Amino acid sequence: MADDARPQIYLITPPAFELSTFPTRLAEVLDSFDVACVRLALATHDEETLSRAADALRGVAHDADVALVIDTHVGLVERLGLDGVHLKDGSRSVRKVRKDLGADAIVGAFCGASRHDGLTAGEVGADYVAFGPVGETNLGDGTLAEFDLFEWWSEVIEIPVVAEGALNADVVRRLAPVTDFFGIGEEVWREDDAVFALGQLIAAMG
Repeated sequence: MADDARPQIYLITPPAFELSTFPTRLAEVLDSFDVACVRLALATHDEETLSRAADALRGVAHDADVALVIDTHVGLVERLGLDGVHLKDGSRSVRKVRKDLGADAIVGAFCGASRHDGLTAGEVGADYVAFGPVGETNLGDGTLAEFDLFEWWSEVIEIPVVAEGALNADVVRRLAPVTDFFGIGEEVWREDDAVFALGQLIAAMG
């Protein structure tokens, strides 16, 4: 990534939200900032719930000329008119998903803190690789994606990289020179004013 390029914003939905209110909140954020992509990241595996959520957000995202991808559920991408999928099993299914969805779909891979997994995902067709968590969290096994991973990646690898998980202003400030995207979700949605909260994180990018 060029040294003078500010990272782009990759918004991640909450694991659950009200269909009556969240699309409006999302629209306010998309109206306020340049956002590269939105990920529908519901905790549920119920296809009807996922479909209703996707229907509610697709128009909001596409009206703002922003891509909408979904966590994990490859089979729903084409059915729901989405732009791609975010895979959470590292590099394992990237090759098959790329073949199934075709060259135009967005296929991203979350690779935890594994440099090897990230490299493999890129080699077999991922459009981007996400590493995280990058901040302290009780989730997972406590392994963090450290600064030196992003620094090495930004110097050596051309595939875009996403930093996500437990972001705060200090983490954003530190990683801004060495990541292409920040994956931002609950960090802003848990606040009453998501626009203000995202603005604070963007300001920390320098």
